[in-house]
Amino acid sequence: MRKYTFLYAITQLLLAGLLAACTTPSDNSKQSDEALAMNTETSYPVVDAAVVLPAGALLGEGAYWYGQQQKLWWIDIEKGKLHVFNPSDSSLQTYDMGRRIGTVVPDKTGNAVVALQDGIFRYNIEKQTFSLLAAPEKDKPDNRFNDGKCDPQGRLWAGTMAINASGRHGALYCLEADGKITKKIDSVGISNGIVWTADASRMYYIDTPTGEVRAYDYNAATADIQFNRVAVSIPQSMGHPDGMAIDSEGMIWVALWEGSGVMRYNPATGQPLMKVHTPGAWRVTSCTFGGEQLDELYITTASIGLTEDQKKQYPNSGHLFKIKLATVKGVPMPVFAY
Repeated sequence: MRKYTFLYAITQLLLAGLLAACTTPSDNSKQSDEALAMNTETSYPVVDAAVVLPAGALLGEGAYWYGQQQKLWWIDIEKGKLHVFNPSDSSLQTYDMGRRIGTVVPDKTGNAVVALQDGIFRYNIEKQTFSLLAAPEKDKPDNRFNDGKCDPQGRLWAGTMAINASGRHGALYCLEADGKITKKIDSVGISNGIVWTADASRMYYIDTPTGEVRAYDYNAATADIQFNRVAVSIPQSMGHPDGMAIDSEGMIWVALWEGSGVMRYNPATGQPLMKVHTPGAWRVTSCTFGGEQLDELYITTASIGLTEDQKKQYPNSGHLFKIKLATVKGVPMPVFAY
């Protein structure tokens, strides 16, 4: 009996080897992104965030936790709205920008610096007045500003894109203390998430159509950058990389447009570590760490462009989500220093 079992096992192994040998390279190439996603999704935990504000945003974006106020600043790009959410009483203050708004950061006085469709402005919240800081693409009326954040030195980095999201007509800019604005990356499709490591030696940046998070060597003194490598590559079946945050361990959190959540990645290996799922919301746009201990992840979503069937399938689209994390914390976000 043992001899029969042994011979049977050997036969099966030989047959398996023959089948593998008959599989051509073209057969292997037919493995879809979906299959790859299914294989990888078994290797990390998935947890659900909850709706903390039923905002119904058209294109929620730009999540920024302002620690000094203990409030969340975020925007609705297409409606041209700046929102300030107070989690202590769930209140929401809204300011009308009068045109599309791509991102917001506070300055050192508590006012807002906003990247609008036609330039970067300082916005006096009390007086609700604007003062222009820079307009590097005033000759490109078909472009608008999109996402951006401040580096550890308080410079504002913000990128542009075509209003219709076509082509590679955008760029990434850096606005410095003296008002000088410098183009850092050209031929950008949709400029999106940007973060820096705690030691300010590395910058991670997302140009959404590439499906990648790219790592750049970063000179804190000069703001010079040098492409280093692709840190994370995301298959289309998992969504498209949008906004981004970084935690105290140096791991990056990437909002997944049409990916129903935020993925935590190790940028050293490119491996997914955890997914925060946004039930009922498919188009996820940005994320930031908030709360007194920076152990809460806030997530913005969008309802723009959904069909009627998709709206029924994703009824929480455009809402603001939050999850309290057990072991992970974020880092304080820099303000515009000038």
